[in-house]
Amino acid sequence: MEQDRYIIRIEGLTKRFGEFTVLDELDLNLEQDKVNIIIGRSGGGKSVLMKHIIGLLKPDRGRILVRNRDIVPMSEREMAQVRRDFGMLFQEAALFDSLSVEENVAFPLHEHTSKSYKEIMSIVQDQLAGVGLQGMGTKMPAELSGGMRKRVGLARALIMEPKIVLFDEPTSGLDPVVGATINDLILRTKEEFGATCIVISHDISATMKIADNIFMLYQGKIIAQGSPEEIRESSDPVVRQFIKGEARGPIQIN
Repeated sequence: MEQDRYIIRIEGLTKRFGEFTVLDELDLNLEQDKVNIIIGRSGGGKSVLMKHIIGLLKPDRGRILVRNRDIVPMSEREMAQVRRDFGMLFQEAALFDSLSVEENVAFPLHEHTSKSYKEIMSIVQDQLAGVGLQGMGTKMPAELSGGMRKRVGLARALIMEPKIVLFDEPTSGLDPVVGATINDLILRTKEEFGATCIVISHDISATMKIADNIFMLYQGKIIAQGSPEEIRESSDPVVRQFIKGEARGPIQIN
């Protein structure tokens, strides 16, 4: 069925803060088992959209269907079950500074499963090896570089084998080499873990390399969507200006 092609479907999503409309009757279909990247200007609503997808914000109007279930009317208890399908890599990794690397990665398993300590540590070591951090489990977050912290965050995001992984500006603040490593890990997340990836990004070069689908958010709506080739060839002046990094025209840099 056509609807089974999309793991998340958003219909008429509207969110206002006071008199400011952040999301305006937004429609968005995110394809299963793909890397879906949402691009757009800073302050344009990408993070607000992400918070709606995981139920941290409720819209003023509209539907959000996750695996064909509308999460908008759900209670917090129901949402807790839905969130089991999600993993999230936050922009700053959001590690617990007082916990070691392996304790950070193990945290969801201790919280949500009845596995033994030995079982959990075995899973954690495998997960750390998968992101290239074998032997780093006893390190503290303060001892890690920014790129290593993000890899720990990704290992934690994947530890519960989620169906959907959200990435909030995963390469922000990283040098090009480390950023390329993170982008490779996003592709591996899709290919080896079988997860659908939803990425917020300003990194146009990386977006063009790793995305299956790109969505341009502007003034509260998705104004363009398609493959990297389709977005690159878009005739829309807003899209062309954004992907070329130009500062003039309808988009102003704050």
